[in-house]
Amino acid sequence: MEDDLAAARAVRSGVLRLARRLRGARSAHALSPAKVGVLGYLFRHGTGSPGEIAAADGQRPQALTKVFAELEAEGLITRAPNEHDGRGAVLTLTDRGTAALHDDMRERDEWLASALDELSGTEIGLLRLAAPLLERLADQPAPRPPEREHAEEDA
Repeated sequence: MEDDLAAARAVRSGVLRLARRLRGARSAHALSPAKVGVLGYLFRHGTGSPGEIAAADGQRPQALTKVFAELEAEGLITRAPNEHDGRGAVLTLTDRGTAALHDDMRERDEWLASALDELSGTEIGLLRLAAPLLERLADQPAPRPPEREHAEEDA
């Protein structure tokens, strides 16, 4: 168990530091992280309801209402009525949204490619092997908060 915790700390530290560096590699006119999150979700899943997109990011739909409206106004997503739930909406990525997402990713990919130039072929090979593992870790469900043992006593 202690080895697993040490590995978890090392992975967390490396991933967080790399994420900060990648955020720093974005230009001033880049999309906001919230917009990238929405566009990325739609790129991976095709369509999504505001609730599905927000839940995937650990947020409530209301927290992204302004982001959805801005993306729609910019022509990066479209909103259509949900055929199964007349009250809901289905969001879809437009071609312009796909291009904006790819442009945003390209800036970070270019920085990362230049950083990879400093590594050996073996190290790059190890990162290629680790990348799908990191994706699998990221796809794991978020842990549930611990249950309160004496909730009835607090009432």
